[in-house]
Amino acid sequence: MRVVLAQLNPTIGDFEGNASRLLGVYARAAAAGADLVVAPELYVTGYPPRDLLLDRAFLKANFDALNRLAAATGRTALLVGFVDESASRPGRGLANAAALLHLGRIVAVRHKTLLPSYDVFDEDRYFDPAGENLPIPFQRWKLGVTICEDIWNDEDFWRERRYRGNPPAALAAAGAEIIFNLSASPWWLGKTRTRHDMLQSLARKLRRPVIFCNQVGGNDELIFDGHSLVFDAEGRLIAEGRCFAEDELWVDLTQSRPRSFVEPPSEAMVWDALVLGTRDYFLKCGFKNAVLGLSGGIDSALTACIASAALGAEHVHGISLPSQYSSPGSLADARDLAERLGIRYDVLPIQPVFEICKQQLSLLFRGLPEDVTEENLQARIRGLLLMALSNKFGSLLLTTGNKSELAVGYCTLYGDMNGGLAVISDVPKTMVYRLARWANRDRPLIPEACFTKPPSAELRPNQTDQDTLPPYEILDAILEAAVVQGRTFEEMVRAGHEPNTVRRVLDMVRRSEFKRRQAPPGLKVTTRAFGIGRRVPIAQRFNPPRPESSGPNPLAPSSGAVPRAHVAPAESF
Repeated sequence: MRVVLAQLNPTIGDFEGNASRLLGVYARAAAAGADLVVAPELYVTGYPPRDLLLDRAFLKANFDALNRLAAATGRTALLVGFVDESASRPGRGLANAAALLHLGRIVAVRHKTLLPSYDVFDEDRYFDPAGENLPIPFQRWKLGVTICEDIWNDEDFWRERRYRGNPPAALAAAGAEIIFNLSASPWWLGKTRTRHDMLQSLARKLRRPVIFCNQVGGNDELIFDGHSLVFDAEGRLIAEGRCFAEDELWVDLTQSRPRSFVEPPSEAMVWDALVLGTRDYFLKCGFKNAVLGLSGGIDSALTACIASAALGAEHVHGISLPSQYSSPGSLADARDLAERLGIRYDVLPIQPVFEICKQQLSLLFRGLPEDVTEENLQARIRGLLLMALSNKFGSLLLTTGNKSELAVGYCTLYGDMNGGLAVISDVPKTMVYRLARWANRDRPLIPEACFTKPPSAELRPNQTDQDTLPPYEILDAILEAAVVQGRTFEEMVRAGHEPNTVRRVLDMVRRSEFKRRQAPPGLKVTTRAFGIGRRVPIAQRFNPPRPESSGPNPLAPSSGAVPRAHVAPAESF
């Protein structure tokens, strides 16, 4: 069988554009004599359509586009994902479906069996699961058609499973000779290897070729890497799509030769994911230009590099907003970065506005010492000026905060949290440094001083992040254990973390939930992001008991402890 995988980048709701792009691939495949073209999960609508599925006009447009695709088919067949009606009662009335189109008709439809409802997935909210899924006869073959999650539940690969059924195994038992999987599988760090190993294991177990066609592109917070894969009946990789780019993957199951799988470096994959996610967010939302504050620090430097790679330097505008606490070195580093990137650069000092604001508040603040209020006032003035530029010139404001800061509330509402896209909000601080080095791999775009100077918000004299936070190596390790892995306080202490440090970090994470709820959408690149997949209530009083320390933990660095008096209270916005 000669198959072409259409690894395409759909836009949600762009029925005309999505269909036209697929028909372009189809025409080339048909002209070359392909037997079958395969498109990703819900390609007709774009994935994930979410509550657009509740709009009847959206559903009608989905069916109209499917019929248009069917009418364009000839001897070469087309297997494509769409939204079907479900006859299941009681039920939701819809199904995540795949249609086989051939000779101008819809010749077969199959529904998704396993509906994920965890992390970023909400499919049980909209769809009914398949009652049964049998192989589809096509020419001399019997095709087993699965959709995304259907292939992620093999009992011989996963130690713990979410569902009872194993759709690919059931299809093989029913006579399927080839297993197809139409996917819109979001990417995060670590998934590339897991997905390869899982599909390889399944092909070996079933002794069937496994053909995995994945969506590529960014849709809101989610990034899809493509990287479609084809394994032969012995579990050997015989075809592999590009990562983070559209591709037309041609494969002949009888002639293709095995190839080696080489996983790219983590920094390369995260970089490519963020560039793709940023580019698609702008393109699909109708923005052309970005504006961002350049502090001279590593976070804004990395964000500017990503924006320049995604949009082109001519579409990025960097603004320095120095106060009386900003060091000359920070201002020089910001200018140096802008010159190396070739982006437009301007300086807007905030000191005059800050003094006016303090004077305006002086009567009400009389007799009170300056504190975090005045620090946050500076951040809000910066946010005000950046939003004014965004409004006046139609540019999208990018926030530059990282995951470590967002986790512990080291950010200011209506200040540095202002913006339309949080590019690195799922990138821990320690990874920020690694990505920045990756950005400098060909030529030094980010000045060396950005790597070596202590991180600082520069909102008061001689301020550094470590005045109120543990060293980032310690903080990120605790956040990885608590937020991503779900470890308990006791487990983290047994792993060697200083108890008081763990206690304070967990308290900061808990108290900062209200800030994260008001953050702009951020691009997901780890297994657990602060975004649509995290649903923690703000108004709640659950605080697990954490026994007081009877002394220092001999396994933990003593520098990890942070004096409680330095921890910002919950009302520090």
